[in-house]
Amino acid sequence: MIIRLLGFCACFVLNQTRPLYFNSYKMSNRISAVVITFNEESNIGRCIDSLKPVADEIIVVDCYSSDSTKEICQLKEVVFVQNEFLGFANQKNFAASLAKFEFILSLDADEYLSTELTASILKAKESLDVDGYTMNRLSSYAGEWIRTCGWYPDTKLRLWKKGRGVWKGQGIHERVEINGSYTSRHLRGDLLHHAYDNITQFLEKIQRYSDIYAREHRYKVRSSGFKIFYKTTFAFIKSFFLKRGIVDGYKGLLISVCNANFVFYKYSKLREANNDISTSLIISTYNREDALELTLLSVLQQTELPDEIIVADDGSGEKTRALIEKYNEILPMPILHCWHEDLGFRLATIRNKAIAMANCEYIVMIDGDIIMSEQFISSHKRNARLNQFIQGSRVLLQSDLTQEVLKSKRVRFGFFTKGITNRFNTIHSPFLSSLMSFYSNKPNRIRGANLSFWKSDVIKVNGFNEDFVGWGREDSEFAVRLKNIGILRKHLKFAGFGYHLYHKESSREALRKNDLILERAISEQLTSCENGIGKYISLSEAS
Repeated sequence: MIIRLLGFCACFVLNQTRPLYFNSYKMSNRISAVVITFNEESNIGRCIDSLKPVADEIIVVDCYSSDSTKEICQLKEVVFVQNEFLGFANQKNFAASLAKFEFILSLDADEYLSTELTASILKAKESLDVDGYTMNRLSSYAGEWIRTCGWYPDTKLRLWKKGRGVWKGQGIHERVEINGSYTSRHLRGDLLHHAYDNITQFLEKIQRYSDIYAREHRYKVRSSGFKIFYKTTFAFIKSFFLKRGIVDGYKGLLISVCNANFVFYKYSKLREANNDISTSLIISTYNREDALELTLLSVLQQTELPDEIIVADDGSGEKTRALIEKYNEILPMPILHCWHEDLGFRLATIRNKAIAMANCEYIVMIDGDIIMSEQFISSHKRNARLNQFIQGSRVLLQSDLTQEVLKSKRVRFGFFTKGITNRFNTIHSPFLSSLMSFYSNKPNRIRGANLSFWKSDVIKVNGFNEDFVGWGREDSEFAVRLKNIGILRKHLKFAGFGYHLYHKESSREALRKNDLILERAISEQLTSCENGIGKYISLSEAS
């Protein structure tokens, strides 16, 4: 009796646990197919039909299409979700997050599985024993499969274990990356891509994708006339000759020209995007209107003007105010006067107030005893990049020359001008600048008399530390905190230089106290300060 009872219990336990084990096994060999769409009525049906033999669920994430995409998906009985467009990579990651099975197969709406690739996936599905599977993509133009021009094999990772792979990249070059070390296998058969029916579609995509490229790479990648020329030329040679487009006759020529066109447009648009930067010129001053006038006169000789000027006035008298009003009538851009009461040397404070007042995204900051070289503003703008700030060079004018230019209001100098030091700093050469400019993280050699940076980066570190009262170290401490959040310092050579008028050195009374503030920022790796620009910045701007 006891033996029968034990046998009954064992059978009951096995019957209860077997389905759980069986379901768990099946879950590990099942695939969720995901597709993102926007107005894909001509493609989505074919894509879904090709996925049905291999996928255990099909998820379509649609960006509120205005055509029949939704109706077709509902007819095909797939999981249909609508979501605002997040960017290609983010939208695909969102779609993947909805998958309930262990492996994800991701296709674009204009792609579909060939018969051979379908068979390969079904065979792989018997075990799914690696982290990712790659496959070749074969694209078509006007109904003809193209294996030249660099279009094939175009290997893609499109089937991967959930939780291991993630879409990375922006714009037009998003890709799946698997975290850490992983195992992979290549599947036989092609992922068929219905690319273009005609040249109009091709050119429309070139325009759209080159816009995306320029937008995503603005201030990250350089572009120049020479770069546009050689990149475009090589793109055609590579596609038509090296990648054998020539064997496809007219279609090979057309695709090669369009490939080169894409390169031409993306770098041309990038060049324009990099140059389209709004700039505030901030000039620090204190009761030295004769020097400030030379600084304002040097604005008139700029090859490229700032969008606005802000005079950061640490408590000057009426003569400075009158000078600003005078040059507001002369200069073609507005001059804003940021003034506070004279309570001692409070350069950090007045700079914060001026930066908070700035209406532009990029700040060029100089002292009111700097005469800017002709390409000063343009050089700072051309070298502006994300995640960096710029330290420019100075040419020092000796005492006699300073007195002469204050009387004559002279603002042009050259390599052979008498009465200057740092003579080689007078050379403007984009070529030499590209060779000799360098990056440094050391807290020395920082001079606020010639700096430029993104306003958003200033806000991240809470601006200049207003605990600095009296001359010294406020620039270095500011640079240390920028470095601590990953903002590189670029020393710009042979470009963006200014001529510094001679003056007696400021009092060093506060230097020891200020050194301690700097040392704390270095030792504690501070990324912000308590007494900074935040008090002048609205919440909306800070975010």
